[in-house]
Amino acid sequence: MIDKCSFCERDRNEVNMLISGAEGYICDECAEKAMDIVKAELQETHDFDPEILKHNKPKDIKRFIDQYVVDQDEAKKTVAVAVYNHYKRLSVKHIKRDDVDIEKSNIILIGRTGTGKTLMARTIARMLDVPFTIVDATVLTEAGYVGEDVESILTRLLQSADYDTASAEHGIVFIDEIDKIARKGDNPSITRDVSGEGVQQAILKLLEGSVVNVPPQGGRKHPEQRMIPVNTNNILFIVGGAFEGIEKNIANRLNTKVVGYGAQQQREKIDKNNLIKYVTSEDLRAYGLIPEIIGRLPVVSYLNELSKDALKRILTEPKNSLIKQYKYLFEIDDIEFSVQKEALDYIVDVAAKYKLGARGLRGICENIMTDAMFELPSNNAKKFVLTEKLAKDKLQITNLEQYRK
Repeated sequence: MIDKCSFCERDRNEVNMLISGAEGYICDECAEKAMDIVKAELQETHDFDPEILKHNKPKDIKRFIDQYVVDQDEAKKTVAVAVYNHYKRLSVKHIKRDDVDIEKSNIILIGRTGTGKTLMARTIARMLDVPFTIVDATVLTEAGYVGEDVESILTRLLQSADYDTASAEHGIVFIDEIDKIARKGDNPSITRDVSGEGVQQAILKLLEGSVVNVPPQGGRKHPEQRMIPVNTNNILFIVGGAFEGIEKNIANRLNTKVVGYGAQQQREKIDKNNLIKYVTSEDLRAYGLIPEIIGRLPVVSYLNELSKDALKRILTEPKNSLIKQYKYLFEIDDIEFSVQKEALDYIVDVAAKYKLGARGLRGICENIMTDAMFELPSNNAKKFVLTEKLAKDKLQITNLEQYRK
């Protein structure tokens, strides 16, 4: 009896490989086709699960973010509502309504570095258990120029979803440093602005919702390259940026519009120390974002600069706080770690003085802790207390200079 594939009936001499089973054989080509069919069927079942909304109301989302992000209540509320409405939109997409079409609400977060923009987006993705990726807008250029194509954003999302297209199409993308691609002047560019206005134009098709052909391994597109079509209509885009200097635009707008009767009283109500809370789409346009991209980012929220009290809470309170991380690291070496209150105050003072935000706290702590983490595991130490004097000694004047802007 000739060994042959039970599916295509080709014998062993006509195929590369013949795999034997209990009552037959399958060739390598049929096995590959069967795998493709299985993948396609599984992807069809990876649709959005409406059950995700039952236990993730806006208050639940904010409560979860509170465990990781300190303060920023207004931003948390805004983001929680936008995310909830976005996934509510996905859950009702099969209900046909001719009179109502719920549009996607992409989000723009504005705030200084280290205020929690990236952490907030990452926390939401963790809670909802959806594919999530962070992309730096500064590396993006127009197609054909040195840098990355805008489609590489979706390549990274596909990679985080293990190339499950259906799952990636319900994911979250966080585009950081969006302010760095502001156009170079207030008027449309008459020359190529390949890393500014040109990138904004390219991002439009992603934000508005369209089918984009994505190179699976990233890089530049080639005519002979196999592409993966990705529908961005159900992908939530959150963009963030520090927008350094936007307070000047806000101040100019407030001063020019506060006129007439009662103008003085209205001026007095303005919090001049935190002008970012008054940011509007008009200020973003004046900063350099094109009107089309602002229109596709309807939810605008801001994050306040962190106070000393907030910075101190960030060090100790969140689930993944730095002090808890260091305690765990020392605990692995059977070392009991503790920090004096004065040492915490000193670290916070340094971060506040140089306006480093929450992200700068890790850099300061690493400078202070490196020697201890190098020496103690080999010395069989059982206890380590971080004092204010030790912190000051490690952060000498020469070291502090690195934090100056």
